[in-house]
Amino acid sequence: MSVRTISRTRGGVGESVHRIDGVPKVKGQFLFGSDLWAEDMLWGHTVRSSHPHALIRSTNIAGALAYPGVHAVLLAADVPGRRTYGLEFADQPVLAEDRVRYAGEPVAILAAIDLETARRAAERIVVEYEVLPAVTDMEEALRPEAPRVHDFGNVLRHVRIEHGNPHTSAEVWVDGYYETGMQDQAPLGPEAGLAVPAADGGVDLYVATQWLHVDREQIAPCLGLPQEKVRLSLAGVGGAFGAREDVSMHIHACMLALRTGKPVKMVYSREESFFGHVHRHPSRIWMRHGATRDGKLVNVHARVLIDGGAYASSSSAVIGNASTFAAGPYEVPNTLIEGTAVYTHNPPCGAMRGFGAVQVCFAYEAQMDKLAKALGMDPVALRLRNALATGSVLPTGQVIRGSAPVREVIQRCAGIPLPLDDGRRTPGGSQATGRDPLSLPGGAGNVSRGENLRRGVGFAVGYKNIAYSEGFDDSAEARVRLFAGPAGPVVEVHSAAAEVGQGVHTILVQIARTELGVEHVVLYPPDMSVGSAGSSSASRQTMMSGGAVQLACQEVRDELFRRVRARAEAAERPIRGDLTLEGGHVLAGGVSVGPIEQFLDEPIEHTRVYHHRRTQPLDAKGQGDAHVALAFAAQRAVVEVDMDLGLARVVQIATAQDVGRAINPQSVMGQIEGGTAQGLGLALMEEIQLVDGRIRNASFTDYLIPTILDMPPVVSELVEEPEPGVPFGAKGVGEPSTVVSTAAIVAALRDATGRALNRVPVRPEDLIGLSPSVSSPGPPPSPEVPGPRPIPHYLGLGAGQAELLRPE
Repeated sequence: MSVRTISRTRGGVGESVHRIDGVPKVKGQFLFGSDLWAEDMLWGHTVRSSHPHALIRSTNIAGALAYPGVHAVLLAADVPGRRTYGLEFADQPVLAEDRVRYAGEPVAILAAIDLETARRAAERIVVEYEVLPAVTDMEEALRPEAPRVHDFGNVLRHVRIEHGNPHTSAEVWVDGYYETGMQDQAPLGPEAGLAVPAADGGVDLYVATQWLHVDREQIAPCLGLPQEKVRLSLAGVGGAFGAREDVSMHIHACMLALRTGKPVKMVYSREESFFGHVHRHPSRIWMRHGATRDGKLVNVHARVLIDGGAYASSSSAVIGNASTFAAGPYEVPNTLIEGTAVYTHNPPCGAMRGFGAVQVCFAYEAQMDKLAKALGMDPVALRLRNALATGSVLPTGQVIRGSAPVREVIQRCAGIPLPLDDGRRTPGGSQATGRDPLSLPGGAGNVSRGENLRRGVGFAVGYKNIAYSEGFDDSAEARVRLFAGPAGPVVEVHSAAAEVGQGVHTILVQIARTELGVEHVVLYPPDMSVGSAGSSSASRQTMMSGGAVQLACQEVRDELFRRVRARAEAAERPIRGDLTLEGGHVLAGGVSVGPIEQFLDEPIEHTRVYHHRRTQPLDAKGQGDAHVALAFAAQRAVVEVDMDLGLARVVQIATAQDVGRAINPQSVMGQIEGGTAQGLGLALMEEIQLVDGRIRNASFTDYLIPTILDMPPVVSELVEEPEPGVPFGAKGVGEPSTVVSTAAIVAALRDATGRALNRVPVRPEDLIGLSPSVSSPGPPPSPEVPGPRPIPHYLGLGAGQAELLRPE
């Protein structure tokens, strides 16, 4: 037995290792979905409705079929299998057949020798519509006389959460009404994929997506094929943020490939991308908070309404999240929360980073600031006074069993030093002579020289669930193989987890290195030859696919140790001490038994499935152990506002985030900064502009997203309190910063301007008072009767409770 010192395995859990896909992406060598190519391939294109609601009276495709270079034109009647699909239930047509329900809905598809030919031929398809009245307002959708989006009505899901005694009185009450706009995920890579017909009559689809297996579950029935004949592989994904959870061009490309017998590539233009994926739900929220005079929350009432657009997508889960989080990360003994997702003739909405928690955080954190002002209390102290902790009971009756360091994230965030003022500002304005113009609000666009700048500071706390909730049996599978390579042991990891830019593939490699003590780890591309890894969403992949890789590695390690012990017994040299793996060696009591490859006459391979703990669906009163785990974050924003021009600049973001344990600290920091950028966008600039159901700003010229010049320094602190019962105690980190950043930035804008600012994104005219705050459509509540703000009767759905309303 060797006694030489073995070097530690590098690149494992807890290290800020370089991303495994970083070099090819930086060099421009990484192939994204839009880079795919096949010999003799055709290009697909989609014809979309120009009306939000209309009957299709006729479709003439003769002109397109006759156009040189066109190989196929397909309509709804050409769908070979089921004609509808959907993420949670199948309510969305593959191609509209007799009716369109939103402007941009696919009506026809065609394939041609090149993209320009396909587009020109598409212009020759003539669709005759009978335009119908459309409902494009979420409140109007609930009126009995509103046009019905679907035959069964306009209510997708209604949730009622009743906890404690909602009629309990309080000494101090504050009311508020809030709105959030429709935000786009704005992934830099558009929807793209390549469908290749196969010799067995099936199809191979290479596509940028977030969940290979659930895509196949939707695609195969529409193609009329068994699932084993529909094979998906992950193409390079240029960002997702929820936009790729739903099927887009997948079925269309496969239909065209199977019809023509040739590979078909589809890539959406930027404009088409806005029509081709879901968006963040716009919302309207009414809230009432009651507390004792010393600042203890007593009662919270909330009414949450979200616009799901024409089809369901994941709206039922989003309103579930929004409703369960509506009271905020605070102990509240009495709550009444009602949430409704409605159908309208607007473009469909679905998953986006934060998934319902963003909208309600904007509202409940504004309420906490209102309450602090009414009590004459410091806003941070009020939050600390009511912060959740392990053992706290949520409005759903769920007891928090895992880590909940809410007080610590608040205190750590509040303790980060404020940025220095330049000394040229006064409370009523400033003389900024000599200041770099690019440092002023608006940058080079500021023409005032900053004479009237005001600085504000805002604070927000928020939280989000990890993985899927409400009884969903979430799981992930992974396969791990250990074998002797030419230069030492090699580990191969195969997982269908979609790498969408978040870094999960690097995390899986780090876990394998840590568990097996081997630095050389090879990751297979995600495809269907391994079981489902679930979606790269809900901040779940580190826990779920990381857990599957860990379990598979542990099985491989156990078999390796059995071999080591068997060989030692055969040689009558018993093992002393526990066996471990480090630096490519098997150790016993810290001393090397031999290189790992010495025991790999045959490879060792195991496949394992990871399940998180069981959760429960909500009952009729919205009670149940609904969430697997929770992650918390606090942010403080410092802003400057030019009160003459209505321009704003975020000076600094300070954040403290509950991460359980940081598997890759640098990656965690990147996720916090990226999430903050999307929250900043919603706070200040990002909104899809709809006019009568039609998108009016479907380009990055008119739909503004933050650039590097808009982003402030982000000072981050990681709070590591491991979550019990999950791999390495790690929590997903991608969403909490997005949840809180919008609320924190707008709180700072309120502090600077003194204005209500109850709608996001905040516009320049809002900052200087040229536009009034949005108002609630109902009268103020009666002060004698504690309860939610009275709102129109058509918003009260009665005894629907936690019911999912959908076609049978």
